[in-house]
Amino acid sequence: MKTRHVLSIIQFFVVLLASMSGLAQENQKPNIILFYVDDMGWQDCSEPFHTEETQLNKNYHTPHMEQLAKEGMKFTQAYACAVCSPSRISLMTGMNAARHQVTNWTLRKNKSPDPQNKNIIPPQWNMNGMTQGEDIPLTTKAITLPQLLNESGYRTIHVGKAHFGAIGTPGENPLNLGFDVNIAGHAAGGPGSYLGEHNFSAIWRDGGHIWDVPGLDKYHGQDIFLSEALTIEANREINKAMEDKKPFYLYLSHYAIHAPWEKDKRYYEKYLDKGLSEFEAIYASMIEGMDRSLGDIMENLKQHGLWDNTIIIFMSDNGQHRNVPLNKPLRGHKLLPYEGGIRVPLIVYWPGQVEAGSVNSQYVMVEDLYPTILQMAGVDYSKRVSQEVDGISFVPYLEDPKLRDEDRPLFWHFPHTYDQFPYSAVRKGDWKLIYRHLDQSLELYNLRMDLSETRNLAVEEMKIKEELAALLSNHLREVKAGMPVLTKNNKPVPYPDEAE
Repeated sequence: MKTRHVLSIIQFFVVLLASMSGLAQENQKPNIILFYVDDMGWQDCSEPFHTEETQLNKNYHTPHMEQLAKEGMKFTQAYACAVCSPSRISLMTGMNAARHQVTNWTLRKNKSPDPQNKNIIPPQWNMNGMTQGEDIPLTTKAITLPQLLNESGYRTIHVGKAHFGAIGTPGENPLNLGFDVNIAGHAAGGPGSYLGEHNFSAIWRDGGHIWDVPGLDKYHGQDIFLSEALTIEANREINKAMEDKKPFYLYLSHYAIHAPWEKDKRYYEKYLDKGLSEFEAIYASMIEGMDRSLGDIMENLKQHGLWDNTIIIFMSDNGQHRNVPLNKPLRGHKLLPYEGGIRVPLIVYWPGQVEAGSVNSQYVMVEDLYPTILQMAGVDYSKRVSQEVDGISFVPYLEDPKLRDEDRPLFWHFPHTYDQFPYSAVRKGDWKLIYRHLDQSLELYNLRMDLSETRNLAVEEMKIKEELAALLSNHLREVKAGMPVLTKNNKPVPYPDEAE
């Protein structure tokens, strides 16, 4: 009887310790990984984001994206800006691009990439990117997402592409924007090379050093692809945070699949054998290398017992480049306001909160990442930030994928001559209005009926056109968006509701 009594006491304490451990795990801040991909189109993967599988889904192989979607929630109508820097500033600040006015890509201080155009002149914009410290001309100033997470106890880790600020400004270094660690992030928006044997530099093809990826000297001269090197570094930082018992926010921002397109030799031959052209095989190999990175991160989390307390958000910064296969049935590509330029893949894995294998068709926007991640981390930013936050947390949609908001408008603003026509755009419900600045013409599409945006309904649906034109105009006025100047009369382009 005495032995049984002792065993009962031991069993009691085992159960007590287990429950205390579970409670500690429950009260622990979740680790958060934002896995951000560059120039990846909506269909540049084997996981379909359309209602049916497309040819691109068959061409590519991204098994770890598939696995993440099986264990998390897939958003089929997620949006970003049409070009990189605006999206990245929006996720860092929660502001819409028209408000923060970093409306094109940044690189050189006080210098815009816009070419001269005889008909229209882009407005002054924040071409130096962002800052959260000192006031810098031509920058937007805000309290950043990593800064708020850092203040609440997170180790904030930046690995990969930054592209937050121009050369010679504080924003070029993520350490000035709330990150504790910066690996490989600087002012440039693309790598000189993806190849370790070329030192991740463009100098080998006379491209200069401005694109050199910094901080990866240990891999120089090695037969290693950039995506793999960044993953090794990211997993090393995860391990350090775990050893130090620190919750972490990892912003793993891949340079892939941005130009220059170079083959990842681990996967290239299989796509040639599959019948893809040489260029298609190169592009597909870069996509799979990016997906392998996701898989390696997931495996490391599981090996260290972090999987059940880590949130993973997968997203791209804009649509696919014009030189790669178009994401049909979507129209257009990067830089354009059509769906191919702005609709992107989004997957959210949140253990214990998100139904595994769920699909959500609610439309969301890149600036929504800011309030969403902060809510996930239990951070109240309302009294801390100085900027107006346009983003809306999509945590309610994660908790209930049946929720819908068809009244919320989404806005885009690209008043530039770089590579495409200048425009502003708005989506509300199923309707999207595009305003072309040069000739002040309006295009209206019903995305539910016409996902490929082939039929302009601006004439047939005058009432909807006028409603959206007023909505877009009021937004541009409210945020004091810069409008380009027409050379024919030296006047700013009128707002959509003022256009004749």
